[in-house]
Amino acid sequence: MAKEKVTVSVEDRLRALHQLQIIDSQVDKIRIVRGELPVEIEDLEDLIVGLKTRLEKLTNELDEVNTGLSAKQNSILDAAELVKKYEKQLKNIKNNREFSSLTKELEYKNLEIELNEKHVNDLQAKILHKKEIIEESNLQIKDREEELKVKNTALEAIVKETEKEEKALMKKSDKAQKVIEERLLNSYRRIRSSVKNGLAVVSVSRDACGGCFNQVPPQRQLDIQMHKKVIVCEHCGRILVDGNLLDG
Repeated sequence: MAKEKVTVSVEDRLRALHQLQIIDSQVDKIRIVRGELPVEIEDLEDLIVGLKTRLEKLTNELDEVNTGLSAKQNSILDAAELVKKYEKQLKNIKNNREFSSLTKELEYKNLEIELNEKHVNDLQAKILHKKEIIEESNLQIKDREEELKVKNTALEAIVKETEKEEKALMKKSDKAQKVIEERLLNSYRRIRSSVKNGLAVVSVSRDACGGCFNQVPPQRQLDIQMHKKVIVCEHCGRILVDGNLLDG
């Protein structure tokens, strides 16, 4: 394969480069049609993962609060049973010392019930708040998943519509690349990756580079029209070709 490339003239290589640029620019346009959809889809997927992680954390927190609420409610029931027991015992007290001791215990249990009831109210309010946040999170996840579905459908439709054309262009691109020596092809790829519009090969228009629009000296223009060597723009480094090269 390398031997075949050596026999190809500079003019044919320049023509192949020009063709390659046109083909690659068409591929770029197809991919631009997809726009930001792939990135938006990836961002949405990350957002949904984040929302679900947050939802899981909230659900675990709610479980903990419910467990705490049950514990407080059980404490109230236990204390209430003891209050009943102490009140019953008070009726049978025979001395002041026992009466005083039992009265203090009864007072303590009533305070414990009162404190736990306050905790129960606080926990119930906390549960309501957590449930509201969880419901809101579920709605957010549902909305984002519906949005993701719409974007995936749109991307699939675009890919399906352009896939055949893109594959055909890529075949043409491969064919053009076979005519170009590796060193020149690497330069082309390097330039393409370093410029915004992906134009590594441009023609001279109105005595100026078609990439950076700086003036091209007359002698360099003559060299470009001769198709005898590869000329690059001394300002932007793009490969300069004769605009009529493909007509030849």
